[in-house]
Amino acid sequence: MSGEDLQVQAALDPHFLEVLGGFAVLEGEAGFPAGTRTLLMIGPKEPGFWPHLQEQPEWGGPDAVDRWSRRVIGRLACELGAKALFPFGGPPYHPFYTWALRTGRIWESPVKLLVHATQGLMVSFRGALALPQAMAMPAVAAQPCGACAKPCQTACPAAALTTAGYDVPRCHSHLDQPAGSDCLTGGCLVRSPCPAGAGYARMPSQSACHMRHFHP
Repeated sequence: MSGEDLQVQAALDPHFLEVLGGFAVLEGEAGFPAGTRTLLMIGPKEPGFWPHLQEQPEWGGPDAVDRWSRRVIGRLACELGAKALFPFGGPPYHPFYTWALRTGRIWESPVKLLVHATQGLMVSFRGALALPQAMAMPAVAAQPCGACAKPCQTACPAAALTTAGYDVPRCHSHLDQPAGSDCLTGGCLVRSPCPAGAGYARMPSQSACHMRHFHP
């Protein structure tokens, strides 16, 4: 890693965040803050992210995760001379899905959810840093789905999330039933069996929290 790379990760470490991928931005490219040369995508670093978040002043209030992300990543951006961008707060929304595909470390899975080289289908973003300098990028990784048995294709107990797409009403209907309790308390059952994320220590309570926001 270069000195600048180490500076960015050192700034993220106390907040249990990490660079999940990045890419070079062309001079004058539309959709980015003026002068952006590098975009780094930022997400939770495990183990430790969820317990750390629960100790923060935003915890217990409305939109705690998003408000914490704005405060922490916004402050880091100022310290690094960058601009902070977030996947929430719209419309309009920044195209985080499209950006992720440019990193060489995140791909579209067989069920269309994003899959990360080390976080698998558990990948999530808390923000992005648009930097004015060119930087070395995290190493491009091998796409994990090619040699995979693809358990994600058949893991949804309601057959709401498959290679055919995502049937959102069918998903919500399943979550309303007793049979949906495992999804509500442990997170989406399509994400958890992904072999690429087998070593990623995301806590079930974090997934359950996100599920409660998705299906109040």
